[in-house]
Amino acid sequence: MNVKGDKDMNMKRILAVLLTLLMAATLLYGCGDTGSQGKVLRVGMECAYAPYNWTQPTNANGAVPIKDSSNYAYGYDVMMAKYLAEKIGYTLEIHKIDWDGLPLAVQTGAIDCVIAGQSITAERLESVDFTKPYYYASIVCLVLANGPYASATGISSFSGAKCTSQISTVWYTVCLPQIPGADIQPATETAPAMLVALTSGAVDLVVTDMPTAMAAVSVYPQLKLLDFSDADDGFQVSDEEINIGISLQKGNKDLLDKLNDALSGLTVADFERMMNDAIKVQPLSED
Repeated sequence: MNVKGDKDMNMKRILAVLLTLLMAATLLYGCGDTGSQGKVLRVGMECAYAPYNWTQPTNANGAVPIKDSSNYAYGYDVMMAKYLAEKIGYTLEIHKIDWDGLPLAVQTGAIDCVIAGQSITAERLESVDFTKPYYYASIVCLVLANGPYASATGISSFSGAKCTSQISTVWYTVCLPQIPGADIQPATETAPAMLVALTSGAVDLVVTDMPTAMAAVSVYPQLKLLDFSDADDGFQVSDEEINIGISLQKGNKDLLDKLNDALSGLTVADFERMMNDAIKVQPLSED
């Protein structure tokens, strides 16, 4: 009886079985991981841009947990993300990322898309793809209600005024330079900081979009909203400045098509209803 031979054979069989099980586990884990990632919609946003998105300490009103945080995100963008994730059958995952870091995050694949009130500009389209608009936001001004510019009838009335807006937005780069004689101050990092600059008297006016302005005046009664979008003496903007879209990594056609199909089920009236709901519960502050 060849005991050694039998032991060697048994050992080889055991090793073969173990190797087979290891390979199966690896494949199973890999497939599960890929499948899981394929069913998770990783959405980036500032979580500091009410009423589009903000951070809050609880899940009130249906807020969604922020990944790697004890806080929650809510707002119009979160409402939209929840709707889209459900429609395409994905699990939603919110990633809190600084405004300037959002384009790189989606370009590198750290997140799947950005839902953060981004205008669909030609410059941005050079580095990312965009869905069809998920909101249309006219551009307006905010001033102090008892300030020297409260009676302005057009942007020419702001000559000499100190003004600012949020960094890396069309409000700052496209609109502010159109104000004749404007004293343009450095851009602010966030929308709340922009509003603090105005309410504190550091600037005379800020340029923003209608939802942000509507949310601001609901919280700060000392502010006044001025809309010159239908006036001759208003900002000259194209559709790309007011069409708000969802950005994705270049070439991610599968997700792009899914999101566009889901957006097709919504109307402009739906957009406005959701935005009004967000404005009612937004907690604008300097945080």
